[in-house]
Amino acid sequence: MEEEPARGRGEPATEEEPARGRGGPAMEEEQSFSDICGGRLALQRRYYSPSCREFCVSSPRLSLRSLTAVTCAVWLAAYGLFALSENSTILSAAIFVTLLGLLGYLHFVKIDHETLLIIDSLGIQMTSSYASGKESITFFEMDSVKDVIINEAIYMQKVIYYLCILLKDPVEPHEIAQVVPVFQNAKPRLDCLIEVYRSCQEILAHQKATSTSP
Repeated sequence: MEEEPARGRGEPATEEEPARGRGGPAMEEEQSFSDICGGRLALQRRYYSPSCREFCVSSPRLSLRSLTAVTCAVWLAAYGLFALSENSTILSAAIFVTLLGLLGYLHFVKIDHETLLIIDSLGIQMTSSYASGKESITFFEMDSVKDVIINEAIYMQKVIYYLCILLKDPVEPHEIAQVVPVFQNAKPRLDCLIEVYRSCQEILAHQKATSTSP
């Protein structure tokens, strides 16, 4: 499949994109964006059909330089305590704590990819892929989804924007039961969120039109 030129940042999606993926292999695009702190993010968009799209936000991988710096700092502090106390247990404990902390960080904290898959006939699936290979998956049926919006919040004394899924109240369908933030770890900026938001709204509109048609 021939590669297509990347669209400029913030440029709206065209109507031709989902149509090209109809009946054929998934069309994939990738763009670079920034998070709220200025770090680099990559947004991969896969168009499977007009009613099925996937968005993957990738954060920078664990830096070997940072890992080495933290490890050296812990071991130097342990060696300093060993020199003062002449207790070899301190060195063994430092190695154990370093390895245990690294494993815990990779398995429970460091997220490499956050994926949003939306299918109008099924629902929305959120997947968080950790550096250790573990995946955390959350799925919402389309009948429970009220809308997908861009909201704002105050974070570190500044206003940020985030994408969120509004879930219906099972008793009162017109009420909102829960607000689920998307891409919580990556925290992309508004221009990246707009790209995802527009596609989600297209699919939600397609789903509503399909459900109301006779």
